[in-house]
Amino acid sequence: MFDNGDEMAEPPARHSKIADLADWPAPDVPAAPCEAPGPVPAMTPEVDPTAAARHEFAVLLGEFRRTAVLVPLDEAGDLWSAEQNGVRWICAFSDEEALARFARARGEAGREWAYQAVLGARLLDVMVPLLPGPAGVALDAGSEDGGMLFPPVAGIVPDAVAVDLGGMQ
Repeated sequence: MFDNGDEMAEPPARHSKIADLADWPAPDVPAAPCEAPGPVPAMTPEVDPTAAARHEFAVLLGEFRRTAVLVPLDEAGDLWSAEQNGVRWICAFSDEEALARFARARGEAGREWAYQAVLGARLLDVMVPLLPGPAGVALDAGSEDGGMLFPPVAGIVPDAVAVDLGGMQ
């Protein structure tokens, strides 16, 4: 790679454990016996629901990491978060409408909500490790569809703070 005529080293490739889940092979499906000569009928292998769910989550996580989301700021100007069951959740919203729904659900639609746009990857990789104790990101809390949680586990947050690997318990 070159930058202004100077050669630069290629950045190291990142490997995520969640990507491993997305690449898990589908279970083997035995072929149906052919009873009559002729072409073999097309078989549609049954989809393993667990593998499909892992793949769907990996796609959502990848999209979240590449997307700027809106994070409200508290009175001190810090990213707004809430604690539930011993986990601190940074609250993030996909757009202003989602943030407005959250404000209405809290009965605080009348006040001004200052917010900052932050890349999802920055929330997971930089901000979560700065919080004391286990922490994750709650996307679109208060939405009709329930939003999405990115919990403090390996493959989502850095290993050093992943609770399933013994970090930040």
